[in-house]
Amino acid sequence: MENNRFKNWKRKTESEIQQRVFTALNKNINFDQENILGLPASYLDQEVFSHDSNLLKDTPYLTSLVHNPNHIGCHTLGDSESYFSGTHNIEKELIEICAVDFLKANPNSCDGYVASGGTEANIQAIWMYRNYFRHELNASLNEICILCSEDSHYSMNKGSNLLNIDIFQFGVDNETRLGTEKSINKAIVEAKENGKKYFIVVLNMMTTMYGSVDELEPVLTELNNQNCTFKIHIDGAYGGFYYPFTNPENELNFSNPNINSVTLDAHKMCQAPYGTGIFLAKKGLINYTGTSATYVKGNDFTLIGSRSGANAIAVWMILAKHGPYRWIEKTFILQKRANWLCEELDELGISYYRHPFSNIVTMKTNEAISQLSQRFGLVPDNHDNPSWYKIVVMDHVTIEKLELFTTELELAIVNLEEPVLN
Repeated sequence: MENNRFKNWKRKTESEIQQRVFTALNKNINFDQENILGLPASYLDQEVFSHDSNLLKDTPYLTSLVHNPNHIGCHTLGDSESYFSGTHNIEKELIEICAVDFLKANPNSCDGYVASGGTEANIQAIWMYRNYFRHELNASLNEICILCSEDSHYSMNKGSNLLNIDIFQFGVDNETRLGTEKSINKAIVEAKENGKKYFIVVLNMMTTMYGSVDELEPVLTELNNQNCTFKIHIDGAYGGFYYPFTNPENELNFSNPNINSVTLDAHKMCQAPYGTGIFLAKKGLINYTGTSATYVKGNDFTLIGSRSGANAIAVWMILAKHGPYRWIEKTFILQKRANWLCEELDELGISYYRHPFSNIVTMKTNEAISQLSQRFGLVPDNHDNPSWYKIVVMDHVTIEKLELFTTELELAIVNLEEPVLN
């Protein structure tokens, strides 16, 4: 990894983290001490949620939940509600860390916000590019489409439905999980035959089912060969907190001039509370989703509107606690566990897919795996008629747990191979 890569992301001590969060909360509105009459907000209901200072004094995250800061809007743009400016600044720091230190953006070159999850962030991107094409190129809705692989997350179909634009998905090879030149070409030709001129392209930085990573160049080549107008979004909802560290030389980041926005999902590999995604876009783009909210300072450029500042604080705290090099070490350990699992599956003759920089191992189904799926919580690609089952090597998925699975799998294989005696 190149020197001086991490410009903003530094490891902090527990006391430094507490001081930073409590200082930010103290800069926010104090509903108990200030005569603020017009806000439709307050602290969490103290009849239900304890405000005991002794309980909260060493717990900045719980305190932020109780204080209930509203992070409505996109704070990287400037104007925001001053009542919560202290914790808004923590979110701005988090956005800069993710853009610059995860995704190689130039300093202060990206906007973004903490969304409710990867689904919202992906729809935010599609909405943004749809509006960009309409406002800048006078495109009609029926001239705009989404282009992505068949392994892409279902949020692309949600975005298509909500925003009333068509979606075209290119097929992938069953073994490599990559789009082929032929399948990409076919999807683009079909789109153009249906009158599409403007392409919102979504590429995957580790798919949810397979951990597969889309290749940029084949898609770019076909788009350029067919003179398409396009914008590219990266869905890193699963891989955004993982893949940049297992494959730091990857091209799916803001250093590539063709990539304009990225989704991250902190409630997966970052282990933040559920309901925590991150949307990032190069400057000048998120403005296309601006909606005037006259009672809120600054336009609201986000899909979700009001949102909990505690989620942004949680992600900032997690990254500050680990720092970049402990994070690299964390992903290194998970890679080693995934390597171990693959070696065991090879010995058992089990067919599987695994991207070399991923911690997801997806096995082709057979009777033995199917028998163990419920016991070990294996997730199928399709609950009605599964072809694949996946294992996700998270922090809690130790080699001891993996060994128990492979031992049971070997026993199931042997039992199935033994002849039944009449």
